Amino acid sequence: MQESKTDAEQATTTGRSVLVTGGNRGIGLAIARAFVASGDRVAITYRSGDVPDGVLGVKADVTSEEQIDAAFREVEDAHGPVEVLVANAGITRDTLLLRMSETDFTDVVNTNLTGAFRVIKRASRGMLRVRKGRIVLISSVSGLYGAPGQINYSASKAGLVGLARSITRELGSRNITANVVAPGFVNTDMTAALPAERQKSYLASIPAGRFAESDEVAKVVRWIASDEAAYISGAVIPVDGGLGMGH
Repeated sequence: MQESKTDAEQATTTGRSVLVTGGNRGIGLAIARAFVASGDRVAITYRSGDVPDGVLGVKADVTSEEQIDAAFREVEDAHGPVEVLVANAGITRDTLLLRMSETDFTDVVNTNLTGAFRVIKRASRGMLRVRKGRIVLISSVSGLYGAPGQINYSASKAGLVGLARSITRELGSRNITANVVAPGFVNTDMTAALPAERQKSYLASIPAGRFAESDEVAKVVRWIASDEAAYISGAVIPVDGGLGMGH
C-alpha cells in the first residue's frame, strides 16, 4: 500500500515554490499574481494590510533576520524550499541631500539593500541543496539614472546591481541565476497621487509617452525567472519605456 503524502510533499509536485517580498500591493502584488497564473505556489511577505487571495501571506519585516528566518521556515513547511525569490520590498524617504538625515539614509539602505541581502542569503541555503534557483532583484531607473531627492533610494537600488552580479559569480555554477529588473514610472497609487504638473513633466521625459502598468513589470520578472532565461544572469533589465536608455 502506498503511503500518503504530506501536504508539503503534495505541494512540491506542482509548480515552483516562489517567494515575493513586499508582495501584497503595487508591483509586488502584480508579480505574485503573475506567478500564481503560471501555476506556481506563491508566498509573500508583508508588514501591514491584507493578504491577497491565492497566496500564502507571511508577516515579516526584511530588516529583521529573525523574522525572515521564521518566514522562510513557514514557507518551506507549506511549499517546500524556495526556488524563485523576488526581492521587492522597499521604502522611500525622499528629500534633498542637505535636508536628509543619516537615519533617512540608513533606514532606506537597510530595507532596500541589506533587506535584499538577508532574504537572498536565507533562500540560497535551499537553492544550493537542490542546485537550482532564480533570484530577481527589483531595482529602479533611479538606481541607474539617479534622481534628485532620492540619494538614499538611488544608492540602495544601485547596490542591487553589484549584489546580483557578485551572486552570479559565486553561485552561477550551481544553476542559480541572479538578475535585476529596473522599472521606471509605474501606474500605482503613489504615482496617481502626484500633482498633475509633475506627472506631465515625468511623461515628457519618457520616450514611450506613458507610465508602465504593474503587470508589464511582472511579466518581465516571471520571464527572467523562467527556464527560457536560464542562461541569463547578472543582467539588468530596464522596464522604463526608454527613460534610462539601458543605463
